[in-house]
Amino acid sequence: NETEVAREHRPAKQTIERLNRSFKANYRPMGGFNSTSGSVNYVTLYSACHNFLMPHQSLNHQVPVALPAVQAVNKMPDKWLQLIQVAETQLPTT
Repeated sequence: NETEVAREHRPAKQTIERLNRSFKANYRPMGGFNSTSGSVNYVTLYSACHNFLMPHQSLNHQVPVALPAVQAVNKMPDKWLQLIQVAETQLPTT
């Protein structure tokens, strides 16, 4: 925080560092990926969980992106299924 720019962006940096710690804590038990597609799949699923399913303490134990259809479900496996169904309905038709 030695400069004005550093002081201004400190809250964003703290948020990003916290996300990185959470991501690393969940990744470590896996021991790595055998392919690029495996890592892309993991990041995609982690992002979905982080943004749509996992409550955050800093948000009073609410999810960042609350989808009513997903929030109406109680069990986590069912929340995943509901999130997939919501995503499928949002895909453009060809």
